[in-house]
Amino acid sequence: MEFLAEKIIRCPYCDESLDVLIDPQEIGQQYVEDCQVCCKPITFHITSDSAGNVVVSVHDENETY
Repeated sequence: MEFLAEKIIRCPYCDESLDVLIDPQEIGQQYVEDCQVCCKPITFHITSDSAGNVVVSVHDENETY
């Protein structure tokens, strides 16, 4: 059983720091979740680094990456 990874992200809209819990089984996934502060949709992209650690990148809904 893998544990949830706690990550701190910055909202691409309001620049507020947010604590999020990421399930390692979501690696390779992309999803949208509303900011807890400004309620705007944040696109989350879940990947892993070479050591197998969970990496979270966030973008606003109009940003290309």
